[in-house]
Amino acid sequence: MSHKEYIARRAAQALEDGNIVNLGIGIPTLVADYVPEGIEVFLHSENGILGIGPSPNPDQVDKHLVNAGKLPVTLENGASFFDSAYSFAMIRGGHVDVSILGVLQVDEQGRVANWAVPGKSVLGVGGAMDLLEGSRKIIVTTLHTTKEGQSKIVKDLQCPLTSERKVDLIVTELAVFEVDEQGLVLIETAPGITVDQVKKHTEATFRVSLKDLEHDRTVIE
Repeated sequence: MSHKEYIARRAAQALEDGNIVNLGIGIPTLVADYVPEGIEVFLHSENGILGIGPSPNPDQVDKHLVNAGKLPVTLENGASFFDSAYSFAMIRGGHVDVSILGVLQVDEQGRVANWAVPGKSVLGVGGAMDLLEGSRKIIVTTLHTTKEGQSKIVKDLQCPLTSERKVDLIVTELAVFEVDEQGLVLIETAPGITVDQVKKHTEATFRVSLKDLEHDRTVIE
């Protein structure tokens, strides 16, 4: 399993039965393949679909059936289609329970930058601001570092801020952080990853509250 697939699977574990879930572009689209058995969620794409299913096999691909990232999708029974105005009305009206977003950076307050890189041309902010402001819960899925090894979880954002709204959960291939009023809280490390390794690759300051299952206690630093 690749790092991106691991992140998507872990993010999917945070979903609850009955959730309406918007999947952003990138790693979030992979979540459709890892929805846990025993729960039913309704996957939303901002280009106008509610009821997305798992990724199609090659013989299932319909070039006219794509998500917001222009990747082919399948549909669950009862799926519906609507125009962009209705799609954003759902988001802005507070009808999306969870949005799973990719990011360029997230700061130690839990705010994200995910729509523009300084010095590069931008076509527009897209739906990122709407999703952050309109969704009840926000999950970030991202690789922990850039290709150059720089932390994507930073003290201060170098890329333009998307919204003042703080996210609720950050999932990387190394760790899972919750966000509270004081900032980031490390609640889980990936298998084989230590807290020291997470600290080494994380620029942002964070607190530690790991559940020690073997001794049934919470380790707080």
